[in-house]
Amino acid sequence: MASSPTVVLVHGAFADASGFAGVIRELHSKGVEARAPMNPLRSLSFDADAIAKYTSTIDGPVILAGHSYGGAVISQAAPSVKDVVGLVFLSAFALDEGESSAGIQEPYPPSLVGKNVEPTPYDAPGAPGGPDLFIPISMFHEAFCADLPAEVAATMAVSQRPVSAAAFTENATVAGWKSLPSWYMVSEQDNAIPPDCERFMAKRANATVESVSGGSHAAFIAQPGVAAGLILKAIQAT
Repeated sequence: MASSPTVVLVHGAFADASGFAGVIRELHSKGVEARAPMNPLRSLSFDADAIAKYTSTIDGPVILAGHSYGGAVISQAAPSVKDVVGLVFLSAFALDEGESSAGIQEPYPPSLVGKNVEPTPYDAPGAPGGPDLFIPISMFHEAFCADLPAEVAATMAVSQRPVSAAAFTENATVAGWKSLPSWYMVSEQDNAIPPDCERFMAKRANATVESVSGGSHAAFIAQPGVAAGLILKAIQAT
Protein backbone atom coordinates (compact mmCIF):
# COMPACT_ATOMS: atom_id res chain seq x y z
CA MET A 1 0.00 0.00 0.00
CA ALA A 2 2.76 2.40 -1.03
CA SER A 3 0.25 5.12 -1.91
CA SER A 4 -1.68 4.68 1.32
CA PRO A 5 -1.75 7.60 3.75
CA THR A 6 0.65 7.56 6.67
CA VAL A 7 -1.28 7.39 9.93
CA VAL A 8 -0.04 9.75 12.64
CA LEU A 9 -1.29 8.61 16.05
CA VAL A 10 -1.46 11.32 18.72
CA HIS A 11 -1.86 10.25 22.33
CA GLY A 12 -3.79 12.17 24.94
CA ALA A 13 -3.44 13.06 28.60
CA PHE A 14 -2.27 10.64 31.29
CA ALA A 15 -0.78 8.29 28.68
CA ASP A 16 1.99 8.11 26.08
CA ALA A 17 2.49 6.79 22.58
CA SER A 18 3.25 3.25 23.77
CA GLY A 19 -0.50 2.76 24.16
CA PHE A 20 -0.75 2.63 20.37
CA ALA A 21 1.42 -0.50 20.12
CA GLY A 22 -1.50 -2.80 19.35
CA VAL A 23 -2.99 -0.40 16.80
CA ILE A 24 0.40 -0.02 15.11
CA ARG A 25 0.82 -3.79 14.85
CA GLU A 26 -2.65 -4.07 13.29
CA LEU A 27 -1.89 -1.32 10.77
CA HIS A 28 1.53 -2.74 9.91
CA SER A 29 -0.06 -6.12 9.26
CA LYS A 30 -2.11 -4.39 6.54
CA GLY A 31 0.91 -2.64 5.06
CA VAL A 32 -0.01 0.77 6.47
CA GLU A 33 2.70 3.14 7.68
CA ALA A 34 2.09 4.53 11.17
CA ARG A 35 3.89 7.04 13.37
CA ALA A 36 3.25 7.83 17.03
CA PRO A 37 5.07 11.01 18.11
CA MET A 38 5.20 12.43 21.60
CA ASN A 39 2.43 14.90 22.40
CA PRO A 40 3.97 17.55 24.72
CA LEU A 41 0.71 18.10 26.72
CA ARG A 42 1.76 21.68 27.53
CA SER A 43 -0.85 23.85 25.78
CA LEU A 44 -3.27 23.25 22.92
CA SER A 45 -1.60 25.71 20.56
CA PHE A 46 1.91 24.51 21.44
CA ASP A 47 0.99 20.84 21.13
CA ALA A 48 -0.79 21.34 17.80
CA ASP A 49 2.22 23.22 16.44
CA ALA A 50 4.52 20.39 17.57
CA ILE A 51 2.42 17.78 15.77
CA ALA A 52 2.12 19.91 12.63
CA LYS A 53 5.90 20.34 12.52
CA TYR A 54 6.39 16.60 13.00
CA THR A 55 4.16 15.82 10.03
CA SER A 56 6.24 18.12 7.81
CA THR A 57 8.80 15.28 7.66
CA ILE A 58 6.27 12.88 6.09
CA ASP A 59 5.89 12.60 2.33
CA GLY A 60 2.45 11.96 0.91
CA PRO A 61 -1.05 12.01 2.38
CA VAL A 62 -1.59 11.89 6.14
CA ILE A 63 -4.42 10.73 8.35
CA LEU A 64 -4.34 12.18 11.86
CA ALA A 65 -5.74 9.98 14.63
CA GLY A 66 -6.01 11.23 18.19
CA HIS A 67 -7.02 9.72 21.50
CA SER A 68 -8.68 11.81 24.24
CA TYR A 69 -7.01 15.25 24.41
CA GLY A 70 -5.07 14.17 21.33
CA GLY A 71 -8.30 14.68 19.39
CA ALA A 72 -8.29 18.37 20.28
CA VAL A 73 -4.68 18.54 19.14
CA ILE A 74 -5.24 16.94 15.72
CA SER A 75 -8.27 19.10 15.01
CA GLN A 76 -6.31 22.24 15.94
CA ALA A 77 -3.26 21.11 13.94
CA ALA A 78 -5.07 19.92 10.81
CA PRO A 79 -5.14 23.22 8.86
CA SER A 80 -1.34 23.42 9.22
CA VAL A 81 -0.69 19.82 8.13
CA LYS A 82 0.23 19.41 4.47
CA ASP A 83 -1.77 16.74 2.64
CA VAL A 84 -3.97 15.74 5.58
CA VAL A 85 -6.91 13.79 4.19
CA GLY A 86 -8.92 12.74 7.26
CA LEU A 87 -9.27 12.77 11.02
CA VAL A 88 -9.94 9.84 13.34
CA PHE A 89 -11.08 10.51 16.89
CA LEU A 90 -10.60 7.66 19.38
CA SER A 91 -12.75 8.50 22.42
CA ALA A 92 -11.47 12.00 21.83
CA PHE A 93 -12.25 15.69 21.92
CA ALA A 94 -13.43 17.16 18.62
CA LEU A 95 -13.64 20.82 19.60
CA ASP A 96 -15.20 23.75 17.82
CA GLU A 97 -13.66 27.21 17.81
CA GLY A 98 -13.93 28.77 21.26
CA GLU A 99 -14.29 25.44 23.09
CA SER A 100 -11.87 23.77 25.49
CA SER A 101 -11.54 20.13 26.50
CA ALA A 102 -12.78 21.08 29.96
CA GLY A 103 -15.57 23.36 28.84
CA ILE A 104 -17.25 21.05 26.34
CA GLN A 105 -17.96 18.57 29.14
CA GLU A 106 -19.76 21.05 31.39
CA PRO A 107 -23.33 20.23 30.20
CA TYR A 108 -22.85 16.57 31.17
CA PRO A 109 -22.59 14.83 34.56
CA PRO A 110 -18.93 14.96 35.67
CA SER A 111 -16.87 11.94 34.70
CA LEU A 112 -14.92 9.92 37.24
CA VAL A 113 -11.70 11.46 35.98
CA GLY A 114 -13.19 14.94 36.02
CA LYS A 115 -14.29 14.61 39.62
CA ASN A 116 -11.03 13.20 40.91
CA VAL A 117 -8.18 14.61 38.84
CA GLU A 118 -5.53 16.17 41.10
CA PRO A 119 -3.43 19.28 40.42
CA THR A 120 0.23 19.41 41.32
CA PRO A 121 1.31 21.85 44.06
CA TYR A 122 3.78 23.34 41.55
CA ASP A 123 3.42 25.00 38.17
CA ALA A 124 3.58 22.68 35.18
CA PRO A 125 7.09 22.82 33.66
CA GLY A 126 7.01 24.31 30.18
CA ALA A 127 3.33 25.27 30.32
CA PRO A 128 1.97 28.85 30.16
CA GLY A 129 0.97 28.73 33.83
CA GLY A 130 -0.86 26.74 36.46
CA PRO A 131 -0.41 23.14 37.59
CA ASP A 132 -0.15 19.78 35.93
CA LEU A 133 -3.06 17.35 36.34
CA PHE A 134 -2.81 13.70 37.38
CA ILE A 135 -5.27 10.88 37.96
CA PRO A 136 -4.81 9.48 41.50
CA ILE A 137 -2.86 6.23 41.23
CA SER A 138 -5.42 4.37 43.35
CA MET A 139 -8.22 5.33 40.92
CA PHE A 140 -6.38 5.03 37.62
CA HIS A 141 -7.57 1.54 36.70
CA GLU A 142 -11.26 2.26 37.21
CA ALA A 143 -11.17 5.79 35.86
CA PHE A 144 -8.96 5.39 32.80
CA CYS A 145 -8.68 1.79 31.67
CA ALA A 146 -11.18 -0.49 33.43
CA ASP A 147 -11.15 -2.96 30.52
CA LEU A 148 -7.40 -3.63 30.84
CA PRO A 149 -5.80 -6.18 33.21
CA ALA A 150 -4.95 -4.84 36.67
CA GLU A 151 -1.23 -5.45 36.21
CA VAL A 152 -1.21 -3.41 33.01
CA ALA A 153 -3.20 -0.60 34.61
CA ALA A 154 -0.81 -0.56 37.57
CA THR A 155 2.20 0.24 35.40
CA MET A 156 0.24 2.80 33.41
CA ALA A 157 -0.87 4.52 36.62
CA VAL A 158 2.64 5.09 37.92
CA SER A 159 4.04 6.10 34.52
CA GLN A 160 1.18 8.40 33.47
CA ARG A 161 2.12 11.62 31.71
CA PRO A 162 0.34 14.65 33.15
CA VAL A 163 -1.48 17.22 31.09
CA SER A 164 -1.16 20.86 32.07
CA ALA A 165 -4.32 22.55 33.29
CA ALA A 166 -3.54 25.25 30.72
CA ALA A 167 -3.79 22.73 27.86
CA PHE A 168 -7.05 21.35 29.13
CA THR A 169 -8.66 24.78 29.48
CA GLU A 170 -7.27 26.51 26.36
CA ASN A 171 -9.89 27.24 23.71
CA ALA A 172 -9.49 25.88 20.22
CA THR A 173 -9.10 28.51 17.51
CA VAL A 174 -9.84 26.23 14.56
CA ALA A 175 -11.85 23.06 13.99
CA GLY A 176 -10.20 20.76 11.48
CA TRP A 177 -13.21 18.44 11.35
CA LYS A 178 -15.25 21.16 9.65
CA SER A 179 -13.28 20.78 6.42
CA LEU A 180 -12.13 17.15 6.61
CA PRO A 181 -13.94 13.80 6.67
CA SER A 182 -13.95 12.35 10.17
CA TRP A 183 -14.35 9.03 11.93
CA TYR A 184 -15.14 8.59 15.63
CA MET A 185 -14.83 5.70 18.09
CA VAL A 186 -17.25 6.07 21.01
CA SER A 187 -16.38 4.22 24.22
CA GLU A 188 -19.70 3.31 25.83
CA GLN A 189 -18.27 2.94 29.36
CA ASP A 190 -15.86 5.85 29.25
CA ASN A 191 -15.07 7.25 32.71
CA ALA A 192 -12.96 10.13 31.41
CA ILE A 193 -15.14 11.75 28.72
CA PRO A 194 -18.90 11.28 29.13
CA PRO A 195 -20.10 8.96 26.34
CA ASP A 196 -22.99 11.34 25.60
CA CYS A 197 -20.42 14.09 25.05
CA GLU A 198 -18.52 11.81 22.67
CA ARG A 199 -21.70 11.09 20.72
CA PHE A 200 -22.48 14.81 20.53
CA MET A 201 -19.05 15.64 19.13
CA ALA A 202 -19.19 12.76 16.66
CA LYS A 203 -22.62 13.78 15.37
CA ARG A 204 -21.65 17.43 15.09
CA ALA A 205 -18.59 16.47 13.05
CA ASN A 206 -20.77 14.29 10.80
CA ALA A 207 -18.33 11.51 11.60
CA THR A 208 -18.61 7.84 10.76
CA VAL A 209 -19.10 6.26 14.17
CA GLU A 210 -17.92 2.97 15.68
CA SER A 211 -19.24 2.24 19.19
CA VAL A 212 -17.33 -0.01 21.56
CA SER A 213 -19.69 -1.74 23.98
CA GLY A 214 -18.12 -1.92 27.43
CA GLY A 215 -15.14 0.09 26.24
CA SER A 216 -13.25 2.23 28.72
CA HIS A 217 -11.37 5.42 27.87
CA ALA A 218 -8.52 3.12 26.84
CA ALA A 219 -10.65 0.95 24.56
CA PHE A 220 -8.16 1.56 21.75
CA ILE A 221 -5.61 -0.39 23.85
CA ALA A 222 -8.01 -3.12 24.98
CA GLN A 223 -9.47 -3.56 21.49
CA PRO A 224 -6.81 -2.37 19.04
CA GLY A 225 -8.48 -4.24 16.19
CA VAL A 226 -11.56 -2.03 16.49
CA ALA A 227 -9.53 1.18 16.54
CA ALA A 228 -7.32 0.04 13.67
CA GLY A 229 -10.39 -1.10 11.74
CA LEU A 230 -11.87 2.37 11.96
CA ILE A 231 -8.60 3.89 10.76
CA LEU A 232 -8.55 1.44 7.86
CA LYS A 233 -12.07 2.54 6.92
CA ALA A 234 -10.77 6.12 6.85
CA ILE A 235 -7.89 5.06 4.61
CA GLN A 236 -10.22 3.24 2.22
CA ALA A 237 -12.54 6.23 2.04
CA THR A 238 -9.80 8.75 1.38
